[in-house]
Amino acid sequence: MNDSIGVLGCGWLGLPLAKHFVNQKHEVYGSTTSKEKLELLQDNDIHAYEISISTSGVKGDIQGFLSNIDILIINLPPKLRSGTSESFVEKMKLLHLEIKKSAVLKIIFVSSTAVYGEVDGEVDGEVTETTVPKPSTESGRQLLECEQLFTQDDTIKTTIIRFGGLIGPSRHPVTMLSKRQNLTNGNNPVNLIHLDDCIHIISTIIANNYWNQIFNGVYPLHPTKKEYYTSEALKRGIPSPDYSGSSSDKFSKVVLSKSFLDKNHSFQTSILS
Repeated sequence: MNDSIGVLGCGWLGLPLAKHFVNQKHEVYGSTTSKEKLELLQDNDIHAYEISISTSGVKGDIQGFLSNIDILIINLPPKLRSGTSESFVEKMKLLHLEIKKSAVLKIIFVSSTAVYGEVDGEVDGEVTETTVPKPSTESGRQLLECEQLFTQDDTIKTTIIRFGGLIGPSRHPVTMLSKRQNLTNGNNPVNLIHLDDCIHIISTIIANNYWNQIFNGVYPLHPTKKEYYTSEALKRGIPSPDYSGSSSDKFSKVVLSKSFLDKNHSFQTSILS
């Protein structure tokens, strides 16, 4: 019998992820902060719950949601760039307390390569899951603290996935970069992953019971930003971003998905259009 799966946060990644598990014959429960989106979830055979988490508490039937599931996928973005003063760590502490009241014992926590910050790679700028994170942004710092909140709880099996930049339907960085001028990071490598591979990695972890582990989720192709975004802009017929401010000797990290690839799994969807 397939495990029942809960996707906390049915947004750009969470909704197609939940739909994937429905197609795999799992019983799927999904949450949204939008009352209007409940019907969309239900129309896709997802048991829908309206749940929102703030630093003042968890609103919605969180225990009803958790009571139905074997595996919880926490897919909530920190949203710290929007200027909100709410602490993502405090929100996750409240969620953790709710999980402790439930029978959920397996968690996938969706994190980000932002936890590595500007850390120097071990070899030739390469960063793997064994690299010690040194987050340089508030989002990265809070995500790392949240990772530790769950992984240090020995009563729960938690697997962390650190995704690179997300691309896919209606979402590609080149559309925002298109007309920007004098960008300085053109010689830095890209660390990206397609939506389809995000779903593939999460599904593979569950199918193989890869618990209490850390996975990077980054497609194994790393052209420079100048090369990649210039090419992607041309394919779309939009102005290329201007990287004339790039330094010739600047280089940044290449994030390797070593844990996933070493288990003889592979990526399925190229980051090239």
